[in-house]
Amino acid sequence: MGKAHKFSDLAVRRLSKPGVYGDGAGLYLRVTEGGSKHWIFRFTLSGKAHWMGLGSYPDVTLEEAREEALKARRKKRSGINPIQARNAEPSSRTITFQACADQYIASHRASWKSPKHANQWTNTIAIYCGPVIGTVPVNEVDVSLVMRALSPIWTTKTETASRLRGRIESILDWATVHGYREGENPARWKGHLDHLLPNISRTKRTTHHAALGYAQIGELMVRLRQQDEISARALEFTILTACRSGEVRLATWREINLDARIWVIPGERMKAGKEHRVPLSDAAMDILNQMDRSGDLIFPGSKDKPLSDMSVLKVLRRMGDPDVTVHGFRSTFRDWAAECTNYPRDVAEMALAHSIGDKVEAAYRRGDLFEKRTRMMEDWAKFCNTIPRSNTVA
Repeated sequence: MGKAHKFSDLAVRRLSKPGVYGDGAGLYLRVTEGGSKHWIFRFTLSGKAHWMGLGSYPDVTLEEAREEALKARRKKRSGINPIQARNAEPSSRTITFQACADQYIASHRASWKSPKHANQWTNTIAIYCGPVIGTVPVNEVDVSLVMRALSPIWTTKTETASRLRGRIESILDWATVHGYREGENPARWKGHLDHLLPNISRTKRTTHHAALGYAQIGELMVRLRQQDEISARALEFTILTACRSGEVRLATWREINLDARIWVIPGERMKAGKEHRVPLSDAAMDILNQMDRSGDLIFPGSKDKPLSDMSVLKVLRRMGDPDVTVHGFRSTFRDWAAECTNYPRDVAEMALAHSIGDKVEAAYRRGDLFEKRTRMMEDWAKFCNTIPRSNTVA
């Protein structure tokens, strides 16, 4: 184990570049694209790596994070999974979103300018969150539930919707700091919900961002494969797997089963908080076979730190594609699946790690359609390696 306590209070305060930074002894600080900072404790139990959220900085100080990491290490040495132990506590297991909201409002009421402000918080949470997530355990609130609360009013009551999103985010952050939940905040806007909801200041506009048509993907892949850099390989792997940029940039060799040709992304790194199995096509395997296996990360950046989202986006900019976004390739894949294949809708949705919307259907469909997704991803890879004769680049 490396030397512990590498951080100082000043160093933590000054960290701003997105990435994951180690303090030692399993304690890490994750800095997001939006600038928020979250403490994480990493441990291995029974040969499997786990990431345990310890709260957000500066609500949880460096000293407090080290103390919590020490407690978790002691449990781990005793053969106890510290995440399961925390979730087994009555408060972690049963506290609802509404209970967290009530406690958050009570603790902040004195700092708000007027009783009217507190009443606005109480009313918006009760009206728009109560029927959807009010009685849901706070550690089970995910992106799909947040979207169910926001979507009905996002374009009709824009100001209320914007404030509601921020309030949900604050309550979930409060719950994380108090140990009632872990992982990314599903209500965060930048780099998260901004990919699912239109910018609220532009909802009345009818124009849309340009997106790459699936007929153009083959030509782009030819140019992309001419780029000789790790970030280009990460982008190519992102397109072939239809995964999110962050899932690829933080991917480790421990998540890959080369013999079975499966990439297992842990729930801690998925938006929905659930483990996701990704079948690897021949083309995706070719990329992995090109990468150096001496480190932990598959696509390392400088000094063996994760690539930044901007480093991958810059590949597209250098190739002369200013209107294309990395996240947009998921839409390209989805359009291809709908327009060019006979695969059922749910197969494509599961490939994108989207939750099945209908609760009854989701209850009966307990598998992940892996065999069908394996065939689909191989077909997608072959399509990405094909330039249609009629294809012209606008």
